[in-house]
Amino acid sequence: MIIKLLLVFLCFNNQLNKDEKYYQQTTHENNDIKKNIQVKETIKINKPTYKEMPIGFLIIENISLNNPIYSKNSKLNNIEQNVTIIKDSSNLEDNNSLFILAAHSGTGKIAYFNNLNKLKINDEIKLIMYKKEYIFIITNIFEQDKNGHINIVKNNKSQLILTTCSTNNKNKQLIIESTKKEF
Repeated sequence: MIIKLLLVFLCFNNQLNKDEKYYQQTTHENNDIKKNIQVKETIKINKPTYKEMPIGFLIIENISLNNPIYSKNSKLNNIEQNVTIIKDSSNLEDNNSLFILAAHSGTGKIAYFNNLNKLKINDEIKLIMYKKEYIFIITNIFEQDKNGHINIVKNNKSQLILTTCSTNNKNKQLIIESTKKEF
């Protein structure tokens, strides 16, 4: 009987030793896995990148246009990326301001002014700048020779001018003149 007890004890003790080794090995492997997971989590976490916010939006419902506008000093105020404020534009808050926007037309993904030629006299243009809404009414549509300048007759009201390349003639540019609606 004692021999049987001794054999049972030895077998039980042997199993405990095996279990202990397995537990230590598993714990060690789990710690390695946890370290790897922590490293992977550290690699995954990136600092958020700053994306410049627009100062406003140009909205022309008749042609389903809704594009952001960036500050004149922004690197995003670039005709190769967005609708662009021409540097000579005056502040919209000024009396008799002249605000000029330009963009590409054509078939590319930056052809934001592709449908300007579908606009008509008396169509409405919304310009939301610094959380204030301005409404402009189209008063004149014409083409000029493309030479790097646009000739505008300044009137005694605040004006918004949109310009792009003509869809009919590669040597011309389309000019859309509009006047601020007074409420």
